[in-house]
Amino acid sequence: MARRFDPERRDRIIDACLDVIAESGVAGTSHRRVAAAADVPLGSMTYHFAGMDELLREAFTRFAQEISNRFEARMATVPDLEGARRAAVELITQDTLQNQRELVLTQELYTLAAREPAFRTITNAWMARSRAALERHFDPLTARLLDALNEGLTLHRALDTEPHDTAAVVEAVARITRPAPPPQDA
Repeated sequence: MARRFDPERRDRIIDACLDVIAESGVAGTSHRRVAAAADVPLGSMTYHFAGMDELLREAFTRFAQEISNRFEARMATVPDLEGARRAAVELITQDTLQNQRELVLTQELYTLAAREPAFRTITNAWMARSRAALERHFDPLTARLLDALNEGLTLHRALDTEPHDTAAVVEAVARITRPAPPPQDA
């Protein structure tokens, strides 16, 4: 039997892994399911990845990088502080977790990172990139607070049964990015 030339096989497996996680969760992800979703022989799994942990790390790293790239692209086009505030609102209301698949993948990664410290390097790198993009326009503490607001409000938007008011997000961003009042002399 001739060996099939398939240079994109490894990438296809990683993409299929993300699809399987989005459909079945990390607990429902197996070599067999991923191989079937990627349309590759089961043996390809162990050829390309030492085990399920390596495959999950590769898949979640790819996912986090894709989201971070969108985040950075949004912040890179901002010319001034007002534009940065608008971009922060758009990140929360439009860009981050654009669909149910991204919501599920994010929550699966967070749950895995909460249980398995080795996966925290992925979430820490993701948060560091988000904060670095925000720090182009805001001081480090404000960037951290905006990043936390983004994470929290995005999750609320995705899981809440009530629609969310963009005006509330605009107000939250304005409050966080408002300059601190000068210190009062005693």
